[in-house]
Formats: sequence, C-alpha cells, structure tokens
Amino acid sequence: MATYIVLANFTDQGVKNVKDTTKRADAFKELAKSKGASVKDIYWTLGRYDIVATVDAPDDTVITALGLTLAQAGNIRTQTLRAFSSADMGAILGKVG
Repeated sequence: MATYIVLANFTDQGVKNVKDTTKRADAFKELAKSKGASVKDIYWTLGRYDIVATVDAPDDTVITALGLTLAQAGNIRTQTLRAFSSADMGAILGKVG
C-alpha cells in the first residue's frame, strides 16, 4: 500500500455546513474502506489547510477516485501528496547512482 497525505480546505458550502464535518469524515473513512483504502488519521488544523488526512491506498487510481468523489460533494478542495516512509526512501536511495 502507498501512503498519501491529503490536504483540504473548506469551500463556501463546506463552511456553511461545518457542523457536519466530523460526520463527513466518518463517511469518507467508509468510502475509502469500500475502495480498498484505509484512512489512518484525520486532523482539523489551523493555518493554510483546514484538514489534513493520511490515507493508505493500493494505487494512484484509488486515491484519485477518492479525491474526485470528495470534490463532487462540494464541501472541500483537496491536494494530495504521495508520501514515502524511511524504509521506502532507503529503497529509493539504494537505486540512486
């Protein structure tokens, strides 16, 4: 499984419905599970992003579909980053010239 960091900001609609944000997070966890992914953590944050989540997914296709599904709901906009563990980086660095 690959790990992804999902950075999210509320849209105007998301702010209007902010009281449902934890319910939407639970629904996201269930959606991810149904697609073979796993939401490891979700945090509501201060600063540039309103929400930060870590998700394990089998591939880029699954995480992209999850992001597009979130976008369709209209409550948040996301930016997704592929994350590498120390072990992953060790394997990558082993292939560096």
